[in-house]
Amino acid sequence: MVPALGIGTWQWGDKLFWSYGKDYGVEQVQDAFRAAVTAGVTFFDTAEVYGLGESERLLGQFIKETDHPVQIATKYFPLPWRFGAQAVEDALTASLKRLQLDFIPLYQVHAPLDFLIGQRTLMNALADEVERGRIGAIGISNYSADQMRKAHKYLAARNIPLAVNQVRYSLLTRQIEANGILDTARELGITILAYSPLAQGLLTGKYSPNTTSAPEGARRLDPRFNQKGLEKIAPLINALKQIGDTHQRTPAQVALNWLIAQGNVMPIPGAKNANQAQQNAGALGWSLNQDEVAQIDELSRTWR
Repeated sequence: MVPALGIGTWQWGDKLFWSYGKDYGVEQVQDAFRAAVTAGVTFFDTAEVYGLGESERLLGQFIKETDHPVQIATKYFPLPWRFGAQAVEDALTASLKRLQLDFIPLYQVHAPLDFLIGQRTLMNALADEVERGRIGAIGISNYSADQMRKAHKYLAARNIPLAVNQVRYSLLTRQIEANGILDTARELGITILAYSPLAQGLLTGKYSPNTTSAPEGARRLDPRFNQKGLEKIAPLINALKQIGDTHQRTPAQVALNWLIAQGNVMPIPGAKNANQAQQNAGALGWSLNQDEVAQIDELSRTWR
C-alpha cells in the first residue's frame, strides 16, 4: 500500500538535464525528502541511471536519517552489453548497495529494450529476485500495450503479477488514453505510474507568454516553453487557476488531482526543494467534482 501520489527523483543528482549542483544541491533535495515524508508522501521513485547512481545514493542516505517508513522504487536499465540473468542480479545488487537496503518494494525495467537478453529471460530473472526476497514487486516503464501484455504473460507463468507500467502522462501528454496503454493496464490490473505529470513544470503556471523566465537545463530547447508553445496552453492553465481558486489550490495541485481522478493512476512529480514537495502533497486530501474533471478533460483533449 502506498499513498495516491509519490515523488520522482530524476532531479536528485542529475546535472545533464536538470541543474543539480548549480541552483540547488544536496541540502535542498534532502529538505524535499523530509517535507514529503512529513506530508505523508512516502513513495520515492528513482533509477540507477539518475545522476549515474547519485539519486539512489542520496535516497539511501536520507532513508537512514528518518524514522518514517518509506517505500522505494528503482529501475534496471537494459544496456546493450547486459545479457543473461546475471546482469539483472548484478545491477540489483549495485542498486541495493547505493540505497543501503537489502530489499526494494518495486523494481522496474526502465525501457522496453532487451537486445541479447530477451524479454522472457528478463522477466524470469526478475521473478527469481522476487522469490529470493530481494524485490517485492515487478514493474516496467515506457512499455506499449502489446509489450505490457507480453511481460504480464511471462510473469503470470511464474504466478507473479506485473505491478506497474511507468509512462509519461499529464494533461499535456495524454497519448496513453488513445494508444491502448491505459485501457490494457486497467484490464490487467496494472497501475500506471505517471512520470512528468506536470509536464516538466508547464502545468504549474510558472511559465506564461507574458513572462521572461525560462527553465534551466535542456528544457530550454523544448518548443513548448517558447512563446508560441505557452500561448497554446494558456487556456488550459487559466482554467486550472480558476478551478484551483475555488478549492484554494494551485494549478499544479489541480493537474495532479485530475490524474488521480482517472483511477489506477499514481502521479510521481519531481521536487527539487521543500516547497515543491509540500506543493505536490497539496494534491491529496480533496477531490475535483465531476464537472471540473470534464471541463479539464475537454480543454486538454488536443494532447491525446
